[in-house]
Amino acid sequence: MPTNRSVHACDTRDKFEALNEEFSDNVSTVVIAFSQMFNKILQDKVVIFEDGYGVSRSSDYIIYSVEAETIDKVVAEYGRATKKHAIVGGQTSCKAPEIAAFERHLPSDIEIISCHSLHGPNVDPEEQPLVLVKHRASQQSFDLVSRILSCFGSKLVHLSAEAHDRITADTQAVTHAAFLSMGTAWRANNQFPWETTRYVGGIENVKCNITLRIYSNKWHVYAGLAIMNPSAKQQIRQYAESVTDLFKLMLGGHKAELEKRVKTAGEAVFATAGRRGGEPLLLSDEVLDRFSLGRMPKERTPNNHLSLLAMVDCWWKLGIVPYDHMICSTPLFRLWLGVTEYLFRKSALLDEVIDIAINDDTFRSDDLEFTFAARGWSDCVSFGDFWSYRDRFEQIQSYFAPRFPEATRIGNEMIKVLLEKP
Repeated sequence: MPTNRSVHACDTRDKFEALNEEFSDNVSTVVIAFSQMFNKILQDKVVIFEDGYGVSRSSDYIIYSVEAETIDKVVAEYGRATKKHAIVGGQTSCKAPEIAAFERHLPSDIEIISCHSLHGPNVDPEEQPLVLVKHRASQQSFDLVSRILSCFGSKLVHLSAEAHDRITADTQAVTHAAFLSMGTAWRANNQFPWETTRYVGGIENVKCNITLRIYSNKWHVYAGLAIMNPSAKQQIRQYAESVTDLFKLMLGGHKAELEKRVKTAGEAVFATAGRRGGEPLLLSDEVLDRFSLGRMPKERTPNNHLSLLAMVDCWWKLGIVPYDHMICSTPLFRLWLGVTEYLFRKSALLDEVIDIAINDDTFRSDDLEFTFAARGWSDCVSFGDFWSYRDRFEQIQSYFAPRFPEATRIGNEMIKVLLEKP
């Protein structure tokens, strides 16, 4: 490969001066990463352009790092300036609109290879899944992109755009909806849950940490995947329906019906997934208790775990076997799967949860707000309303913001422990 390379980049025009100043010495961690990857001393430099025209005209490999809802507009503006025979890709969480934008606005001689790192911005990319989509490209170009992206140390997964969207919906959409709904419910009840004994220890630690981790990120990280992915819309709607149905059974005191539905769903998702007998749980009591934002109480307050029961019910109704997608799973999905598995594979705990759901109303107001929240997020996604999504997200984000640094630190430690498991 040639050893004299440069990195061409731009952001929105209002950030040009600041970026130009930041990279004025032509030294960049991006360039260092390239140097380590090729194991050579490269005479590289970073060139900041005012807009995408300069980047498109001069670059051999171009990555559009923009939100899914704006990808068509941005490619329409700059795509026609793409250098002849260049490789173009994007990093959006939903590939259907991205690929459609490339096909619509790029010249026919341009090769299309997209990518998507299946983890959040605060997670070390090493050993995390990184999807590569070879949509319209030669094997030589695909190999080049694979070598370039290998500097992250991620596990490269080759998928079609359609398979990517289906799997990301299966592993992320409902997971995000559950935690967004928890945050909405806690804010509606004016709760910082870790400050009460009801949400400290065990499964509660995962709920609190991941909820805050999601709300500490940018709203568009989740909005694009939820609103622009047709599979995601269906799954989020089903999750809201599962939450509502189970909550009605709890309110009505229909224990036999609740127990039958919960255990039928658990059997379909866990037992028939080949995880019988001696396979260890993804999460243990020791791991669950270790990471807490609050002080551990002497005795835990029993919880009916409506959010977990509804998640498994949703998977069952949609015919999703979560273990099928472990190769493409995010750290958050593995944690969420771990706590649902922990509940459903401990029969005594599951029986206790069902009994509490009928006979203990300690969490009833929380469950009511959670049901409202799940339906609200589902409506927002179904209507395709980005503005409403952002407004809901940022209001709750500002409520929890003071605890983000601590939650991020503890969440990183939790994810590290999970990833160390064989």
